[in-house]
Amino acid sequence: MIIDVKREKRNRRKVHIRLRVTGTPERPRLSVYKSLKHIYAQVVDDTKGCTLAFASSLHGEVKGTVAKGKKEAAKKVGDLVAKKCLEQKIDKVVFDRNGFDYHGRVAAVAEGARAAGLKF
Repeated sequence: MIIDVKREKRNRRKVHIRLRVTGTPERPRLSVYKSLKHIYAQVVDDTKGCTLAFASSLHGEVKGTVAKGKKEAAKKVGDLVAKKCLEQKIDKVVFDRNGFDYHGRVAAVAEGARAAGLKF
């Protein structure tokens, strides 16, 4: 019961955020999703409806290098997705926290992406 209430509240926040945040070809949307074990980040162009770059804590580059914990893995995911964006000459994005609070792992993804050179 409590889980359903929490999920419903997050979905309501997510809808309100998505009404204001959209990805364009000039500034695509960096969307972050976190599960209990892993974190996922993708850069989306909403006008075309396609994913431009993707990274998660399941990738071999992240999975093998992180020994400490989830927050460290989230920072590596942000770094990896930023590097993939910069390879495609994308340097500005709009951050979509996807209804999650901006702290912990979600903030770590943002810090990692900013450190690697993305602007938002």
